[in-house]
Amino acid sequence: MKKINVILFALFCSQISAQTKKSPTAQDWQKDLRFLQKTVHEDYPFLFVKTTEETFNAEVEKLYNRIPSLENHEIIVGLSRIIALFKYGHMAVGYNLEPFKFHFLPLNLYQFSDGIYVQGVHKDYKDALGARVLEINGLNIKEALEKIYPVVSAENFQFFKARGINMLGVMEVIHAQGITDKLRNSVEFTLEKDGKTFKREFKSLPAGEVVPSRYGYILQDENWLDARDQNTTPLYLDQLDKLYFLEYLPKEKAVFVRLSQIEDDPNERMESFYSRLFDFIEKEEVEKLIIDVRLNGGGNNFKNRSLVTKIIENKKINTVGSLFVIIGRRTFSACQNLVNELHNYTNTIFLGEPTSENINFYGDSRPVILPNSLLPVSLSFAWWQDKPAWQNEEWLAPAIPVDISFEEYSTNKDPVLNAALAFSDRDFKPNPMRFITDLFVRGDIEQLDKEVPKMVKDPRYDFFDFETEISKAGTHLVGSGRMPAIQAGIGVFSFVTRLFPNSANAWKNLAEAYLKAGDKEKAKDLLQKSIVLDTNGKFGEKAKTLLREIENSSKN
Repeated sequence: MKKINVILFALFCSQISAQTKKSPTAQDWQKDLRFLQKTVHEDYPFLFVKTTEETFNAEVEKLYNRIPSLENHEIIVGLSRIIALFKYGHMAVGYNLEPFKFHFLPLNLYQFSDGIYVQGVHKDYKDALGARVLEINGLNIKEALEKIYPVVSAENFQFFKARGINMLGVMEVIHAQGITDKLRNSVEFTLEKDGKTFKREFKSLPAGEVVPSRYGYILQDENWLDARDQNTTPLYLDQLDKLYFLEYLPKEKAVFVRLSQIEDDPNERMESFYSRLFDFIEKEEVEKLIIDVRLNGGGNNFKNRSLVTKIIENKKINTVGSLFVIIGRRTFSACQNLVNELHNYTNTIFLGEPTSENINFYGDSRPVILPNSLLPVSLSFAWWQDKPAWQNEEWLAPAIPVDISFEEYSTNKDPVLNAALAFSDRDFKPNPMRFITDLFVRGDIEQLDKEVPKMVKDPRYDFFDFETEISKAGTHLVGSGRMPAIQAGIGVFSFVTRLFPNSANAWKNLAEAYLKAGDKEKAKDLLQKSIVLDTNGKFGEKAKTLLREIENSSKN
């Protein structure tokens, strides 16, 4: 249960804030770094998936040697860079604690489809509200983002867009990462608004004071301003005081549901809400259910089962064109598990942006307290796997990708919801791999050869990489080492070569499958095809290397 870990982490942080009185010495920090290194190697070696022990150790040594010349905040940011190597979003270094209070700029940045804008700001900087960011301290915004990316434990770029981009507003971070030459209390932004470019200096808030944001947005009140027109509110931002709510759209005969967390709302338990939702669907004229989880950062995985089973059981809704889920850059943690299960077992059509978590991931972190600084470092320990290992991806991608521009946000338009309401294609395959796998398992090769080539050419399926995803299944089968599975893998790779006859990689993969089956002559013929298609490319080179190995082994 991920919520419990968050609470424990908060309690640790509060205790540390109360206990910590003095600033650690360079030697203290070095001892803490060694403690962290030892803890990772001894208790968390399974985390070496996206980085290696060698890379981790090298970065530790680099920071260890620099510590005597660094300020406290530079050391903390350096620790963050080391933890970010693992690229799991539940992991982080605690900061903004006594005596290490950080300084935040009074703004909130948001990356829309057409650029990075000042979405919200303190009222003293009203002129900057809604401006597009061009530079920070004279550095191009793209380069500035590249400088802070290594500090963020980002599973993918969606995570960074959701939770990392506002590191540009932390003075200690932008100094440690070289955006400013020294730690300052203000920084100059170059902005563009209403066709005019201007510069605006932002002064940091008092130490430890943070920008009041919710679900990634500053919400307007007497002190803080939101770039969005306040006269109306789109459904995805409506009733944010509730963790979930439903709205019936009679014109479209659709029910809109926003789930902001996988937790019980204080006023209505999830189970009760879901019962009420599906009672409504059964009794009323409902043709579409649209579940919006674009703001949902997770909660309790065990509360997903009720929703998933109710959808599976509901024949009225669990059909192509009737069930939609809006995902986005804040869809994370227990909500990633939810969308994985819906993708596995229902006819959901996903819309919006990719999620911010890997399909399979390490979550559920626990705090490791560094003994001298008392700084908490959150390390993940639980592996969540909703899909086979060979189907793992950096995110769940929407079948219908839709992003929001600044103009759409500021005028309360929601193109993602509109796309769901307008969708009417009942012949659409929301999960192409499941469709292909079902045909393959049934042995319906004739139907495969008839339907899948049409899907490959159909722009509706541009979101799906047919060659890569089908090849993963073939690789898994061949890699099992069992002859029946190898023969099945040969069938899969043969199918890929029929779909993509000009792919050097497809022919190389098929050659490797025949080689695994012991047919060297067939493998050699197929490798020659790969070489002809990609003589000087990487697949052609791999084919040449494999061909030489076969010929050398024959001589011996």
